[in-house]
Amino acid sequence: MSSLVIVESPAKAKTISKILGKDFLVKASVGHVKDLPEKDLGVDVERNFAPTYIVIPGKEQVIKDLKREAKKAERIFLATDPDREGEAIAYHIAEEIRQPKKNNIFRVAFHEITAKSVKEAIDHPGAVDTDKVDAQQARRILDRLVGYKLSPFLWKKVRRGLSAGRVQSVAVRLVVDREREIEAFNKEEYWTIETSVQQLDAAAQPFAARLYRYNDRLVVDRDADEGKRFLITNADDAAKIVADIASKEFYVADIDKKLRKRSPYPPFITSTLQQEAARKLRFAAKKTMMVAQQLYEGVELGAEGAVGLITYMRTDSFRIAPEAQEWARELIAAKFGKDYLPDKPPIYKSRGNAQEAHEAIRPTYPDKSPDAIKKFLTKDQFSLYQLIWNRFIASQMAPAQLEHTTYSIGLKDAGKPVAGAELRATGMVIRFTGFMALYIESRDDIEEEEGGLLPPVKEQESLRHTDIVPSQHFTQPPPRYTEATLVKTLEEKGIGRPSTYASILSVIQDRKYVQKIENRFSPTELGVVVNDLLVDKFPELIDYSFTATMENELDEIETAKMKWTRVVKDFYTPFNKDLIEASKDTTKVKPEDIPTDETCDKCGSPMVIKWGRHGRFMACSGYPKCKSTRPLEGEGGQPQTEPEMTDETCDKCGSPMVIKRGRFGKFMACSRYPECKNTKPVPTGVKCPTDGGDLVERKSKRGKAFWSCSNYPNCTYATWYKPLPQPCPQCKAPFIVEKWLKGGQKFHACLNKECGYKQEVSGETIQDSNE
Repeated sequence: MSSLVIVESPAKAKTISKILGKDFLVKASVGHVKDLPEKDLGVDVERNFAPTYIVIPGKEQVIKDLKREAKKAERIFLATDPDREGEAIAYHIAEEIRQPKKNNIFRVAFHEITAKSVKEAIDHPGAVDTDKVDAQQARRILDRLVGYKLSPFLWKKVRRGLSAGRVQSVAVRLVVDREREIEAFNKEEYWTIETSVQQLDAAAQPFAARLYRYNDRLVVDRDADEGKRFLITNADDAAKIVADIASKEFYVADIDKKLRKRSPYPPFITSTLQQEAARKLRFAAKKTMMVAQQLYEGVELGAEGAVGLITYMRTDSFRIAPEAQEWARELIAAKFGKDYLPDKPPIYKSRGNAQEAHEAIRPTYPDKSPDAIKKFLTKDQFSLYQLIWNRFIASQMAPAQLEHTTYSIGLKDAGKPVAGAELRATGMVIRFTGFMALYIESRDDIEEEEGGLLPPVKEQESLRHTDIVPSQHFTQPPPRYTEATLVKTLEEKGIGRPSTYASILSVIQDRKYVQKIENRFSPTELGVVVNDLLVDKFPELIDYSFTATMENELDEIETAKMKWTRVVKDFYTPFNKDLIEASKDTTKVKPEDIPTDETCDKCGSPMVIKWGRHGRFMACSGYPKCKSTRPLEGEGGQPQTEPEMTDETCDKCGSPMVIKRGRFGKFMACSRYPECKNTKPVPTGVKCPTDGGDLVERKSKRGKAFWSCSNYPNCTYATWYKPLPQPCPQCKAPFIVEKWLKGGQKFHACLNKECGYKQEVSGETIQDSNE
């Protein structure tokens, strides 16, 4: 073995190993190998913010294995992802495996896992980009400073267990600000008038027309000042106008036809993929990125083996490789015909600070259409791959040609035209489908659709009308954010980057600062309280423009235009000053109690909804005299389920035991409660390795979960890791465990130290900051 290639994930390793063959050993680091310590700040603010990195607990065996293989290798290629996180992983791996007097470690980067791209990268290796590493390090340190400094402040002011993040808090503010816009919105009543008109021939096709202008004023003028946008504001005025125009003659005053081109949408970048997957597939941003990563790293295609199906999914560049455009054009010509090909491949302009070394998200192979490989893909993989494939091919097609027609319908009184009065009928016909033959983008909010085909008429031709109908409307407040519109707004404001959008949306929900109701975000009471506190005490920290400026400065670190220490210092100095000042105010703030219609079953006082460390619950308003509490029905958007029956019997009264859900999770309880209050933990299905008892979940005095033998205190076996009832695939130990490692990766692992089995659970992560 002459060469060692190191990547992040086993799936990626498998795909690359197939490409490079037996002369290359491909190993996975399974994500980050080093990070700031979990229990300490890990940043020396007095020594120019020097970070202290440690090997992530649980990664010792990975490092040991990589070092062993590195000693045997003539050349070592670090092939981690081509972004800041990937560069940092490569840097830390190099630190750990570098051997004295050897200069055999190289950095290779590619944006698609294809034979051509991987082999080209191996043939032209480079060095780790330390500027990119500095940019990642600056982001990591900024997020650590905010998280570790601000969270204790929230514990003192609101309650323990809360946390705040540099970008996460700004996203919460967007949701809170939108909610207040909605609450402050004043509805305006307005009316429109529609009628059905047709030519005088009895067999003529009727079509709809709407009153556009009356008394020389627009019926709806959305550009006018508030209070002057609508001509008709009540039913009486509407009735008078209906009566007036009903007495008039209708005629065709003008015909306007315009042929317009509708250009195709650009190929996906991270933000637009998340938006469109949310709209078309109902995928959360986190799920979109999880499935996209599977497609990028490689999917088993039968005898062909693992194949990377899309380019790298974290990108803000619309750039397309010329060879990809060429094969797309060949496919379009063959499938749709040459009329669907533009004269030249379209060019889409990226935003100013986009990473132009990256490509847009596109399929890697022209012959692998979604239908051709459907049988090898999961339902989610197929849906997302089809979306990406169709969008990319459509982006290379000719524009659609749409004919927009407007009939201006005038009024006559005794044969004379009425000045200042006009109805309009609009229609749209697709004259050439172009890219629309394959792809039409979705929208979050339904807009008025243009009419269809209008019957042919002539100018000055008389028309007759029927059914003049007034309709009442009210202006609507701005809509609550969906996943798609929140990602779009974050991108438009320059908040976050392609690698962070999904985690931002996930974290603000996990921390119960926002909730989803009918697929739209609204703030929780807790989110409002924390947001208002941060706005009051740290106005710059969660200012939209300030956060966008910070993102731009991180970009400038990557391009060597700024030093990371300067950026961190310029942020930390005023932030720390605000924190010291804010900490002087010891007044406690908390979410307000929410009244309910329910009464306490102990004292008869009204029940209220309160916030606790583990979420919302019902409590007696008579507290502290009455301390009655109970779970809140349907908390978290899920209806409270009925107790689940079991085959076990209560060892105190002999009644059946049932599984219930409490504030700390599931537990077994006697079905005769409250007569019998016997409870016990739910077995995990895993036997204790010491005495064969059942391993059950328990809580420490601090509320942390651990698993121990049901025969305690006779058996004291315990583990902090959740046991899973499946044998280790390597050493055949009777069970494996679930671990969450620093950096947020979820793993399945073996507790046998001599085995060292670890397997990342794809797509499941937690984060100590919003990034």
